Amino acid sequence: MSTRRAFIKTLPAVGAAFSAAGCLLAEARAAGDGESPAPSAGPEHFHPKGKPPSSFTRAVLRQARTRLPFADDTDFEEQRRGLIAPMADGIIRADDGHVAWDMQQFQFLERQDEFDSIHPSLLRISRLNNNYGLYEVVPGIYQVRGFDLSDFTIVRGRTGWIVFDPLVSQETARAAWALFQAHVGEGRPISAVIYSHTHGDHWGGVRGILKEEDVRSGAVPVIAPADFLVHTVAENVYAGNAMNRRLFYQYGLLLPAAPHGYVGQGLGQRVSAGTTGLIAPTRYVEKPIETFEVDGIPMIFQNTPNTEAPREMNTYIPDRKALWMAENVIASLHNIYTLRGAPVRDPLNWSKYINAALYRFGREAEVMFASHHWPRWGNARIQAVLRAQRDLYAHMNNQVLHLANQGVTINEIHKVYALPQSLQQTWHCRGYHGSSEHNSRGVIQRYLGFWDCNPATLIPLAPSESAPLYVDMMGGAEAILARGKRLYDAGQYLLAQEIVNKLVQAEPQNQAAKDLLADIFEQIGYQQENPGLRNCFLAGAYELRSGIPEGATASSSSPDVVRAMPTELFLNFLGIRMDSRKAEGLRFTINLITPDNGERFIVELENATLTNIAGFQAEKPDLTLTINRSDLEQTMIGAKTLEAQIADGTAQVEGDAGILSRLAATMVTFDPRFEILPGTKVRGAANRVQSDPYRADSGEAVAE
Repeated sequence: MSTRRAFIKTLPAVGAAFSAAGCLLAEARAAGDGESPAPSAGPEHFHPKGKPPSSFTRAVLRQARTRLPFADDTDFEEQRRGLIAPMADGIIRADDGHVAWDMQQFQFLERQDEFDSIHPSLLRISRLNNNYGLYEVVPGIYQVRGFDLSDFTIVRGRTGWIVFDPLVSQETARAAWALFQAHVGEGRPISAVIYSHTHGDHWGGVRGILKEEDVRSGAVPVIAPADFLVHTVAENVYAGNAMNRRLFYQYGLLLPAAPHGYVGQGLGQRVSAGTTGLIAPTRYVEKPIETFEVDGIPMIFQNTPNTEAPREMNTYIPDRKALWMAENVIASLHNIYTLRGAPVRDPLNWSKYINAALYRFGREAEVMFASHHWPRWGNARIQAVLRAQRDLYAHMNNQVLHLANQGVTINEIHKVYALPQSLQQTWHCRGYHGSSEHNSRGVIQRYLGFWDCNPATLIPLAPSESAPLYVDMMGGAEAILARGKRLYDAGQYLLAQEIVNKLVQAEPQNQAAKDLLADIFEQIGYQQENPGLRNCFLAGAYELRSGIPEGATASSSSPDVVRAMPTELFLNFLGIRMDSRKAEGLRFTINLITPDNGERFIVELENATLTNIAGFQAEKPDLTLTINRSDLEQTMIGAKTLEAQIADGTAQVEGDAGILSRLAATMVTFDPRFEILPGTKVRGAANRVQSDPYRADSGEAVAE
């Protein structure tokens, strides 16, 4: 079944998606599309078709400098504390030779006090994230920071070193371990690895520091929260291709690191572009609170499910009064709704787990550290940070719902909701990953869904259908361009966006309209404090001017991640990949048996829908397929077709084997370069369906 080979290209477990995102950036630059300038320190360098910041944008950024507490430099003091050795080499190369990590590109941030194209608060966090080296947290606890999006944390055990969260890529993890060994490590081995949660920047580099045989022999335990493997794969698999595409925007993958381009990601500077792997955990923390020794060190684990990640855990090390908050508490407001797309998180639940950590551990802890940013020292400081972070998520949950219960809708909340001034003036509560704008809408989405309860928006027209009406009513393209230009010149960028976007939706090939919308997006982007919002607007401007680079494709998984994927999840995803229009009139039942792990499934195609159920077998199937799960993985990763496995006897079939080819013919390979903005499509890329072909009033599917 050769069409299954493409499955691997769209499997977006979070870490694999991050690694693929980094590779996309490297590929796009290597391709030399002629539009992306080399990173430069000079403020005059920006996209060759772009515009410098307007007087209105410069005024917005000047105002921000006056209303935020820049005199408070506590974060810089804590960021510098404990430095043992900076990393001498700014470049870390991937095993295949390309650049996996480059901190040199961010040195422009240090060469000027201010930039007229970067929000001063965003500039501040990006400078803080230039902490590229080895640090002592307290005696026996160390961090290597600035080697990836996340931190590499090492705790002294009785016989060796316990590593928390080994980064995204094996190359950056290996380099972090080498720096640590050169200055502190004493040649002692790794004695345990702990994954704090399911996101890939916290486990993807494990093979750079650990051999699987050491884990399988029992010499090195790998510890993770309960249900880690299922949620590591499942959170992002079903809409994976769409999420990978949206990463172009949230993570600014095609933007050069420069004052008028990419300036950091808030959590860290970038995502590394190395090799991602996964070694399955050997021990799970199952209970809400669980205490046991790790290499002779007593640790108290606090499971915090459905907070920053579907499965996550904090850890307290009582002998050192050290509290590890994973990614539940960092130096930023986090995402409740993430722009790349994921199930909306539960801010009230998140707040309550922070509160529990405060009262269970925080009243005696003397240092608090996490998987991003830098530690906080002293009990008073720790309690203050925990209380503010607790209130940050509780306030957002409670007050957004307070407003929603008075009729404020999902389309208004981001203009009405505001954090209290006390939190707005607290640096670690600023929006460097999440923002109050998109998080407040996420809270309403979580509780009330997308509809604003206005019947006029209940069955909305698609933009391609409504935009021509608006353009006609506004007097046509020339009138809109003239009015849009006047609004742009007046600094009224959101109003200009509102009308020019309608023209671009109606006339995707109108380059003058796309250029003006790009100019508008650019100014809105420059004004953003939140890097995700900045990146989205600047990425939109890039694609409106240049289109989507032909060379940028995502291979967003690794064999390790596929092996971790439950068979049921794989079968579920086949149901998503199937184009139901190609399955009209088909009907069959398959019994799938994987003897090596004892699994049995019924897979049915009926009503143009592919379903499966575990633990059952049909009495009279059309086909029985028997294959070991370990062999099925070869097909899942694209190493060997199912037909080849049948031909060589690895898989056995009884019944109508032609069903497999008929099923394969319904499968679609998702293209991660699909068009987001009209008129930016890659030549030959898949068309975007504009209307529902099954609706009687829509006619045939309209493709651009």
